[in-house]
Amino acid sequence: MNDLLTPEAILPNLKAGSKKQVLQELAKKAADLTGQHERAIFDVLVERERLGTTGVGRGIGIPHGKLPGLTGVMAIFARLEKPVDFEAIDEQPVDLICLLLAPEGAGADHLKALARVSRALRDPVLCDKLRGAESGDALYALLAQTEQVNAA
Repeated sequence: MNDLLTPEAILPNLKAGSKKQVLQELAKKAADLTGQHERAIFDVLVERERLGTTGVGRGIGIPHGKLPGLTGVMAIFARLEKPVDFEAIDEQPVDLICLLLAPEGAGADHLKALARVSRALRDPVLCDKLRGAESGDALYALLAQTEQVNAA
């Protein structure tokens, strides 16, 4: 995920008590990284959640959306301090979240990124390692290594 994720885009111990708070914190971080308006990012994420939950099961959430003004697809990975109800399809609380944002016209690139993230986070061994990682650097290393393993 090296092309989607940077070390600055890792939130190793995100504090949030609800799905809405998680989305607000992710929007704030995305605004810092992209220069986009925090409220616009939050609104895109909430609108996507209205279509159906992005809580994909087994403690994983992949909120995503398209935003005018972005130059490429980007990700933010967060490990929550405490799992929150994300209205996931398996009704389990979520503690690992990968936010994906794409430019408005990035149809295929957005879907490819979503598929890559989904495939990586379906690996229970990786998820256990992510949950046990000591730091943001360790989280980043695990996620970056995943891409290399999948590419091999």
